[in-house]
Amino acid sequence: MSDTTVGGVASDVPMVLAEQVTKSFGSHEVLKGITLEVKRGEVMCLVGPSGSGKSTFLRCINHLEVLSAGRLSVDGELIGYREANGKLYEMAPKEAAKQRRDIGMVFQRFNLFPHMTALQNVMEAPMRVKGLPKAKVESSARELLARVGLADRADYYPAHLSGGQQQRVAIARALAMEPKLMLFDEPTSALDPELVGEVLDVMKGLAKEGMTMIVVTHEMGFAREVADSLVFMDAGVVVESGLPSEVLANPRHARTQAFLSKVL
Repeated sequence: MSDTTVGGVASDVPMVLAEQVTKSFGSHEVLKGITLEVKRGEVMCLVGPSGSGKSTFLRCINHLEVLSAGRLSVDGELIGYREANGKLYEMAPKEAAKQRRDIGMVFQRFNLFPHMTALQNVMEAPMRVKGLPKAKVESSARELLARVGLADRADYYPAHLSGGQQQRVAIARALAMEPKLMLFDEPTSALDPELVGEVLDVMKGLAKEGMTMIVVTHEMGFAREVADSLVFMDAGVVVESGLPSEVLANPRHARTQAFLSKVL
């Protein structure tokens, strides 16, 4: 075991460790024992048909969905549960929310507050959740808007921004909490095709800076160019995983081949 540490945590501890993660809604089992690992600084893309469980898995990582079985850890810390005497006990909602602060999530729909400007949207969580002083938060928020290419749109309301601009504000808003992990749930699927590139460019920039990211996406070009690993899910299981170049060029499983033949 390496004793190198990053922020007090051994650097060889995975950023995300999923062990036999199962999720059912009533009698419908959406996730059937997902086991996978995301290293610190890694970009993992999850691909697969609609209904394969990709988005549900993302929502389990930050405990927006409660696991039916299995366990999930982020940065060495069990998510949503505490362990005592070999048993798992679900945390109180307040404790789970505290863990969620370290996990940024960007959804398919932008979910911006319509009555707030871009700047106010980015400032809201650090002020309300972390209780940081307004001047400091505003300075950081303006830097983040500049980082996503929207310095000149700080005072615009969501209704006056394009879909791509709104999604970039949503990314800046997630980054404002200084997360250690970013989850993206099909962040470009609600966008007009000509606006997809501007959001993917921001995500590429984050990857270059070493942000650990799990991205549910249909953008195979992005997966090929940016991801360190590609996971193909279908019907609640991991069918195939590996280097994007290998999975996309030489899929081993017939189900993966059939899926990729339709999207590549």
